[in-house]
Amino acid sequence: MSLTILTKGMFGSNTYILENQGECAVIDCGNPTESIVSVLKDKGLKVKYIILTHGHVDHILNAGKLKEALGGSLLLHEDEADLYFDKDANCSRFLGREELVLANPDKLLKDGDILTLGDKELKIIHTPGHSPGSISILCDNMLFTGDTLFAMSVGRTDLYGGSMKQLVESIRDRLFVLDGNTVVYPGHGPSTTIEYEREHNPYV
Repeated sequence: MSLTILTKGMFGSNTYILENQGECAVIDCGNPTESIVSVLKDKGLKVKYIILTHGHVDHILNAGKLKEALGGSLLLHEDEADLYFDKDANCSRFLGREELVLANPDKLLKDGDILTLGDKELKIIHTPGHSPGSISILCDNMLFTGDTLFAMSVGRTDLYGGSMKQLVESIRDRLFVLDGNTVVYPGHGPSTTIEYEREHNPYV
């Protein structure tokens, strides 16, 4: 199992490339397509999944281009589909990205879905609050939290479908119950651990 982290896009969002046994999952696509494609080609990886933790423009910006270039199944949560396609709700119009062309999802995810990557499992955890269909993805001791949980912070809740009450409940009831050694890889900023955030995060 290997993990590559890219942070080259204009929005400062993290793209994660998770690889196991020659298959890979790309998690969020705010980084330039050419940067993602370059890593995949250098490593000789086949894209199995393009997983969107949620539908805001800084995480979906290049998903359509990446799918066109490399294939793979484009996945997001069923409660995020409306936001994903709405240029006001996904903030693309506000940020001057009205030309954004989105690929249709190949599958809409549900809480508890299990995806396989080689001999590893990726568990989908529905964590609404930042947006209605925000998800976190658990693989072994790695947790990809999108904009739900950051190092010493949490996602904003003032955008379409956001709810601070839901966000706090998602973090406390769905993420903080995980093993403390679980490493958190957020949508922006550095990694942290569940134990550290349980003890120190001032927002939860």
